[in-house]
Amino acid sequence: MGEQPFAGNAKFGHYLLERWEQGWLDRYVSKVPPWLETHHLTLLTFLWSGLIVLCSWLARRDIRWLWASSAVIVFQYLTDHFDGLVGRYRGTGLVRWGYYMDHLLDFVFLCALGGGYAWLVPEAWRLAVLLIMGCFASVMVSTFLAFNVTNQFQLAYFRIGPTEFRIALLIINTLIISSQGFQQPWEVVLPIILAVSVVAAAVVVYRTQRRILAMDMAEKSSSNQPTTKDSQP
Repeated sequence: MGEQPFAGNAKFGHYLLERWEQGWLDRYVSKVPPWLETHHLTLLTFLWSGLIVLCSWLARRDIRWLWASSAVIVFQYLTDHFDGLVGRYRGTGLVRWGYYMDHLLDFVFLCALGGGYAWLVPEAWRLAVLLIMGCFASVMVSTFLAFNVTNQFQLAYFRIGPTEFRIALLIINTLIISSQGFQQPWEVVLPIILAVSVVAAAVVVYRTQRRILAMDMAEKSSSNQPTTKDSQP
């Protein structure tokens, strides 16, 4: 039996804004400057992560720096989406390297976001923020491990993908700025976000292990069936 081809660039799972997003991304991929290659776009997440940390640090004194943080999230969205598109459009894609570095840097960016929010909240709420980010990290780890054993990479859960997640971050930043920081309403909002994150992560892990178990049981059942030769009297 031959080796199964690498499928890290073949994703499944649909998200709410997918059709709209693919329409405009495909229109503008040809506009990316020729000197900007797919690996350059991927590695720019190092820069975006550093800027998130810087903006969050500055926002401790002036919460309006979160506007800059939101702009960085938008830039990271653009480079993260165009890196693979540019590679496919120009035929210069780095499938295995791109899979590894793209998702590693997604995790780095998530850590930068989590650390930034932890700086901004009162000390009593920092554990809640870190637990929320831990839930998102656990979903990422589950996704990568599931890909290792199924060769199927799931991009979205509950019709929510990376785009919707970034939009949620932009909304949260806007609300934080509008309330002049983590004031009274966040005492109610943060526990709700934490509870939803825990439940969502648990459901993702449960569904994933059920899917993998079903694959194992089907394979086991198939291997235990007698062959035609063995079944002859």
